[in-house]
Amino acid sequence: MLNLLSAIAASAGGFVLIGFALMAQPAQAAEILVLGGQGNISGIRDLAAGFERASGHKVVASQERSVLEKVNSGAPADVVAANPPVIDNLIKEGKVVGRRVDFARAGIGVAVKEGAPKPPLRNTEDFVRMLRNAKSIGYSTVGSGLMAANIIKNLGLTEELKARTKFLDGFPAAEAVARGEVEIALQQINVILPVKGAELAGALPQELQQYNHFAVGVLAVSKEREVATAFATFMGAPENAALVRKSGLEPPAK
Repeated sequence: MLNLLSAIAASAGGFVLIGFALMAQPAQAAEILVLGGQGNISGIRDLAAGFERASGHKVVASQERSVLEKVNSGAPADVVAANPPVIDNLIKEGKVVGRRVDFARAGIGVAVKEGAPKPPLRNTEDFVRMLRNAKSIGYSTVGSGLMAANIIKNLGLTEELKARTKFLDGFPAAEAVARGEVEIALQQINVILPVKGAELAGALPQELQQYNHFAVGVLAVSKEREVATAFATFMGAPENAALVRKSGLEPPAK
């Protein structure tokens, strides 16, 4: 059987070579399950669609409330996506095999209600003005929400904005904007974009921007390790950066 992983690793010619490799294999196409979270599932799904077209295998991307709980339970799955330190710890614990593959990072943006004026976000001064003028501000207490809180703290605005700040967990903060519960929300750009009734006003100014980083690893419980490893490699390949960017994520910094 031709080695699928080697075929995918063939850079620019990878898509064509994968096709030849799979046509030479008598076995049926495999199906793998990838565990992700709210912050990275959009990129996983876009990369999965590209991998399916290129390989003929099926990739099911499952959004989990807690990927760690799922992995620690020993539930059947093939690939897990999380922040790089989480993947590193799972490797140390023997729950992920092989190497960590970094595949994306997510910047923070500002969500406003659909049709509402979009505040300028050219620099820190614009950002501070927007916060001070907003009737209400929402963000979560995890992930990009923690980053947003840290940015606001560093600007010395936490106490000033406290009465107008709402913490939004368990759903995309932009949904609260769409429902009219808060005027603006700070959240990962890729999580804002799919929310109906809300719009991306823009990314945070570069001097304030912080990123949530994502990586994947192949689970030790996987029954389809070769295909799972091939998909992880595909996710981190620079040639597939367009698939990473499709949902508002960015390729990992070099």
